[in-house]
Amino acid sequence: MDDMSKSDMRDIKNPAAMWTKAILFLVIGLGASILLALEVGTLKGLLLLVLSIWAFCRAYYFVFYVIEKYVDPGYRFSGLISLARYLFRRKPGG
Repeated sequence: MDDMSKSDMRDIKNPAAMWTKAILFLVIGLGASILLALEVGTLKGLLLLVLSIWAFCRAYYFVFYVIEKYVDPGYRFSGLISLARYLFRRKPGG
């Protein structure tokens, strides 16, 4: 069996496939949120769940959009490992 190399991986360019992927992410997220809400069962727990989801979404936006567009437009992140490498390689204060 052939292992797929990085060069064999392709970006999804089919709009229908991208929409399908987005819808599946929403279904998974909603399903998990409903199950967690049922498990927690308190208003405080639900509020903490919503705040944590919102905070992680904002952090993701910052890492993969704000840094690329405004902080360091010359750098392109490809994932969290790429972000870690970037943070360890850059000079303090810059």
